Amino acid sequence: MSSATMIHVDLKPMPEISGWEEFLEEGNAYLKTAVGAFNRRRHIFTAEILYNIIAMAIEKFVMAALMKHGALPYNHTMGDLVEAMEETFSGAIGAMKGELIALDKYQEICDLETYTIRVPSMEEIAEMLALAGQLQELVINTLIPGKTSA
Repeated sequence: MSSATMIHVDLKPMPEISGWEEFLEEGNAYLKTAVGAFNRRRHIFTAEILYNIIAMAIEKFVMAALMKHGALPYNHTMGDLVEAMEETFSGAIGAMKGELIALDKYQEICDLETYTIRVPSMEEIAEMLALAGQLQELVINTLIPGKTSA
């Protein structure tokens, strides 16, 4: 069998991975911090810093949902997080999929030779906050019912 041959294996549902609640709490805290900082327009919270706080909130929400259902992503780029969500919750992220993947374009930092950072505008930050809020709602209301946002 060549290394290019793909084998499909049906996996059985896995038990939840402990610590998912902490990821959810951290996601809620990161998003609350980003929203508060954005609304107050404090100068210390630049668009670059807000982008990173929002990205952390999104990552934490995804990890909480995946871990609750016994799954993990291959990596923590937005593309990998979205792929894991699609594998675990087929179609659940819907229209958010493209918007989440697009967040990777702001910081392409995995390859030192092609390392690039693009600082988002405050208008883009507002859109990212809305996206993170939508993901928070999906995770709390649909993927982990019974939990609440902080």
